[in-house]
Amino acid sequence: MVLVITAISTFMSTLDSSIVNVALPVMATSLHVSTGLIAWVVSAYLIAITIFILLFGRLGDLKGQQKIFRIGLIIFTVGSFLCGVTHTLPTLLAARVVQAIGAAATMANSQGIITRTFPAEERGRALGINGSFVALGTMVGPSLGGFIISFASWEYLFWVNVPIGLIAYLLNLKFSDKDETTQKEKLDVWGEILFTLTITPLFIGLEYGQTIGYGAPLILICFAVSVIAFAVFLYVEHKVSAPLLDLDIFRNKWFSVSIFCAFTSFVAISCSNIILPFYLQNALGMSPGQAGLYMTIYPVVLALVAPISGYLSDRIGSEILTLIGLSLTSAGLYLVVFLNASPVYWMLILFIAIMSLGNGLFQSPNSSLVMSMLPPEELGIGGSVNALVRNIGMVVGIATSTSVLYGGMSAKIGRHVTSYVEGRSDVFIYGMHLAYIVSGSICLVGVVTTAIRLFRRKKEKETQPKKA
Repeated sequence: MVLVITAISTFMSTLDSSIVNVALPVMATSLHVSTGLIAWVVSAYLIAITIFILLFGRLGDLKGQQKIFRIGLIIFTVGSFLCGVTHTLPTLLAARVVQAIGAAATMANSQGIITRTFPAEERGRALGINGSFVALGTMVGPSLGGFIISFASWEYLFWVNVPIGLIAYLLNLKFSDKDETTQKEKLDVWGEILFTLTITPLFIGLEYGQTIGYGAPLILICFAVSVIAFAVFLYVEHKVSAPLLDLDIFRNKWFSVSIFCAFTSFVAISCSNIILPFYLQNALGMSPGQAGLYMTIYPVVLALVAPISGYLSDRIGSEILTLIGLSLTSAGLYLVVFLNASPVYWMLILFIAIMSLGNGLFQSPNSSLVMSMLPPEELGIGGSVNALVRNIGMVVGIATSTSVLYGGMSAKIGRHVTSYVEGRSDVFIYGMHLAYIVSGSICLVGVVTTAIRLFRRKKEKETQPKKA
């Protein structure tokens, strides 16, 4: 039941980062705002989750992960209800921030709760199932949102969470551990303020730099503020007795390596998530429904593979699975470079499936490695760091892939472009190939790092003295 509750909340939290995408044009018309402004419905949610996820990971360690998780469920449910009753963009954005605060509380503590609940021999499978719902929530969002919009108004995109959230809360209240250990340390408020000043301008700069150029004064100021705030954040975290982010966890080199490998995978796979829909609809001329069918290949394969890879990691170890998984993901990204304006469609399906198979084999065992390297009192912050890396990796991946895409297209056509050029699928495909080469190469860095981790950890185990 603990796994069911965490999986449901994880699914809802990640679902709401993408379910509104397909409804943005309808919402813009309903709220009488521009397309640029309505995009903040997505951005505000993502930024708020990233800002608060470390805070709630730390609170989980201090006050109890189940307690903070439960509070997060209520806040998320209330935020979902408020999103559905708003009639102006400012109030909708405020409600989305409330919703995101609840999502951050559940995301930050779900992996820690699973790690604490399940014994080592079942942990990988449990994290794998939870990982499946992370993937499903992210990938199913657009198609589910389109289905709801076809039969109801956009408010129901948010109201659908309310009964599910209440059920999850009541189940958590009944089945959660009531005897959690707590700590009496003070919360690092200054750390949270500095972290907010790091993340907010960084995300704004990455998002709007794609449109106005990364050399624009406003974007450079955003990056400068982010870098300075981050430097001060690191200094403060070293000095305070109870930091928001205990930097000592990164002294565990295998924890840091596993986090880095996760970052490369999220950066790389975000390329496909953002570019593939445009390739299917613009370059190949598919309808949204047809493109949706091809896009479902990824979450279906991932949902099937993730629990299996988690189970296998409990039996044969995580390191070899992560190496195989990242290698397949990198191979799938490189293979897409062979697709053109008239692809062999079974090859398109195969390449998508290879990427998904690789990601499914990698994520669950890598999450199991990350969480297994931390003591019980740091599971909350460890899980939040893992989720934080996922969010930042996705944002960096989207910014990187679109920048390479439009840069390649601009070089090909001889002028600056930031969108698909009608009648010039060759220009788009040229830029797409460059983006997939870059993302495949980023993933390949993760492959090399994972291979080094595998062989060095194996050597460490061989040199450790055997117990009598």
